[in-house]
Amino acid sequence: MRPTKKHMAVTEYVHPDVFEKWRLRALEMGFLYCASGPLVRSSYKAGEALIENVLRKRASVNTSAGGGAVAGAEAEAESATGTKGGAGTEVL
Repeated sequence: MRPTKKHMAVTEYVHPDVFEKWRLRALEMGFLYCASGPLVRSSYKAGEALIENVLRKRASVNTSAGGGAVAGAEAEAESATGTKGGAGTEVL
């Protein structure tokens, strides 16, 4: 239901399974992270998600590398976003 008549009419209900399908497709394509849901916008927690997922993936791959894996992941995230900490990015 739309909140008021000034808002666009709802033309289709998209089931949560469809959002999950698109999330999985994005991951298959190589995206580091995908937030997919009815209330998600393009910048939805983008910076935080990028850093968290880069760090998690690096740590799981390079568990024997010690602290170097974290430093490398942070540098990779900064490079990918063009900013320290990933703030302001919408591309994951």
